[in-house]
Amino acid sequence: MTDVQDQSDAGARADAFRAGVADMPVRGGTVARERALARLGAALLVLGPVIALAGYLVSSGTAVSANADQNLQISLGLLGVSVTIAGLALFLRYSLGGILRLWLARAVAERER
Repeated sequence: MTDVQDQSDAGARADAFRAGVADMPVRGGTVARERALARLGAALLVLGPVIALAGYLVSSGTAVSANADQNLQISLGLLGVSVTIAGLALFLRYSLGGILRLWLARAVAERER
């Protein structure tokens, strides 16, 4: 009998929690958009070192005769580093955002008990 009562009590608490969350004036992000941006960040995180490595291989594989070629290769390396940093920022922001929201909701629910 206590299992049935515990289940109904847990269901009532869950309903009260959902109602409380629905009443909060917080804007919600779409999960699909956040997941897509986290994947974009992961792709940029992989693409950045590839671009930087390509710049290195181009610069080390040939005898640089023109200053413009050398500047292009340096720019390519810096672009790779920049893409990597942007990808890391996107990935961390959108992957950790969901985890931190879950942690915050759990902390609020624990405090209300």
